[in-house]
Amino acid sequence: MAVKKVWTIIHACGHEAERDLGARPADRRAGFADWLAKQDCTDCWRAAQDGDETGKAEWLAAKRAAEQAESEAWSQQYRMPPLEGTERGIAWGIRCRHQVLAAAYTALVLNTGMPEPLWEQIEDQARTITRAGWWIDQRASEAADLPELLDAALDTDRPTENPFV
Repeated sequence: MAVKKVWTIIHACGHEAERDLGARPADRRAGFADWLAKQDCTDCWRAAQDGDETGKAEWLAAKRAAEQAESEAWSQQYRMPPLEGTERGIAWGIRCRHQVLAAAYTALVLNTGMPEPLWEQIEDQARTITRAGWWIDQRASEAADLPELLDAALDTDRPTENPFV
């Protein structure tokens, strides 16, 4: 006898639904059916999500504000120059610069043992890039690629030779 593929699920909201679990391996169907029973049905889940737009927006705004404050404090601590761009782009660029440099420090110094003086050269090179858009563009790059990315940056990304302006 084969393991059943269609399961009757009584969701946490009380609604009952037939679910075809045939796409899952036979040994994982019962566990998934149990998990589904602990969730609201699709309609109830969507209704709960639709009514919570204000809560999500407030949560996201608070998260962004905390990230922004942390990134700005980090920029002050490490003497990063102000970025150039639109108001919204600058705020996003500051967060991206913080995240990119923090990830690169972890990857290069902490994980691979790059000497601190070499990292300081990379950090100094990063200070010359003040176009917010450049940092935004690098947000999904591999952390260990930062030195190569900094070398590839254009003069338009470095509007000044003095990184402390």
